[in-house]
Amino acid sequence: MRIHPKKIFLLGVLALFAFTGCTTQKSQVPTAVKPATEKVAPQPKDILKGKIAGKSNKAKNIQIIVGKGDKAKTIMLKFNDSTKGLEFAKKGEAAIIKFKMVGNDKVATVIKPKLAKLPEGVLEIKTNELMGMYESSADMVVIDARPASRYAQGHLPGAISIPVPKLKKEQETVLPANREQLLVFYCGGPT
Repeated sequence: MRIHPKKIFLLGVLALFAFTGCTTQKSQVPTAVKPATEKVAPQPKDILKGKIAGKSNKAKNIQIIVGKGDKAKTIMLKFNDSTKGLEFAKKGEAAIIKFKMVGNDKVATVIKPKLAKLPEGVLEIKTNELMGMYESSADMVVIDARPASRYAQGHLPGAISIPVPKLKKEQETVLPANREQLLVFYCGGPT
């Protein structure tokens, strides 16, 4: 008795299905979809971004804290007379430091303030524009977003104090109820 090649092929396929199943899915349990990861551009190796931990004019060095939480580390850089932007190396301020390697030392070449990016729909106004708004008695609420201690040292006329941490936690209760009124926020940064 001779078995036809088509029957052998059919028996082989049936045997394959019997052992592996007819689906390629290994589990019938639904799996969670992984969230899309935001692509972050790689940072140049000669730039540090973080908060200034200290600066010594006598030792001519700057300490910057890079990273957050358990991954935060303090990095020391030297500076010299050709370092630009030393006025932005203030303890507690966010900064971006470009450096070059000189031997085993990192030497700061340019220091810039690390400024927050404005959300969509938020506009930046210049000091003279705000002055004009004050002079024309514009219908606005001026909000000082600095820490309360800085507000107590001095603030713009009529400004109310809503420090950023409080604004993040209590946004609905601390902002004015009139959603049509212009809100002007300011802080202690160089903007």
